[in-house]
Amino acid sequence: MPEPVVDVRVSETTVEVRSYELDAFDHVNHSIFLNYLEYARYDALRQGGFPYEEMIRRGWGVYVVRLEIDYLHQARLGDRLRIRTWARSRKRSTLLIEQDIARADEPEVGIARALVTAVWVDPSGRPMRVPAEVQAALGFGGTGDVATLDP
Repeated sequence: MPEPVVDVRVSETTVEVRSYELDAFDHVNHSIFLNYLEYARYDALRQGGFPYEEMIRRGWGVYVVRLEIDYLHQARLGDRLRIRTWARSRKRSTLLIEQDIARADEPEVGIARALVTAVWVDPSGRPMRVPAEVQAALGFGGTGDVATLDP
């Protein structure tokens, strides 16, 4: 699994696989991972001091415009999954967010990894500059636009 560099804020969220998330092959359906990843992205903001309720109050939204996901291993009923989320880079209204999912008790066993491109939007649904407080919640500091990752 790719490792974020030391100076990037990484949030961790844990979920447990539930029975209704399984498919006919008795493992987590691929579409369920999208729910896990979205939950972890909002949890990353909350952990940074910017909860979802505040976004709603301000009328802001986050539109996912691209999502790339690699499925590496299956997850089964009762597995506890650790989802790590970090912001890779930002532009004016766009965030590039990297996430990985692994077994909580076996972090070396990667389950999935994703690269998410998201656009920050105002109450009318139009792209807007990513607010400074959101950038801080995701670990962007200063004026640099890119948080780099180890290859």
